[in-house]
Amino acid sequence: MYRMILLTQWKWTRGIVLIATILGFALPLASVQAASEMARPADFVASMQRFGVWYAMLAAGVGLMVALTAWAHDQRGRHVYALTLPVSRARYVMLRLTAGASFLVPPTIAVLLGALFVSFFAAIPGGLTTYPLALTLRFLFAACVAYALFFAIGSATQKTAGIILGAGAALLLTQYLFA
Repeated sequence: MYRMILLTQWKWTRGIVLIATILGFALPLASVQAASEMARPADFVASMQRFGVWYAMLAAGVGLMVALTAWAHDQRGRHVYALTLPVSRARYVMLRLTAGASFLVPPTIAVLLGALFVSFFAAIPGGLTTYPLALTLRFLFAACVAYALFFAIGSATQKTAGIILGAGAALLLTQYLFA
């Protein structure tokens, strides 16, 4: 059963995963390319820090897209397919959750390979140390958190998902306005 769900979700998410994988490999390269023009190590670090937001956005984006794609066909069919299966709803949700989470691995490996490539071959100022594994683990954690959050929201009805997302957006806007 897991294999069939995995193959079905692969058909739905392969484009998203491919784009995220390419971006995951290119992001460390782009960040060091932009920072290579800096003369002082402090400027190099500041330039690299500006790319930290892009890692978070990529992780959140891939988590969001994979999670919502996992439930898109069930939403369209009003969850009738899930109710006709010979497994419990809880087991079906766990199968969907783990199948979708496995698609977070290729972009994460791409971030690791890109970071390792930069660590070994890029011109990094003396005295600075690279941490490609720490960067990759943070990326994976951010992608998993985003995936779990949006998976839970995506499993609800569209009205409930809209209310939850609207309340979250209102909370973030309120926090931004009062900060």
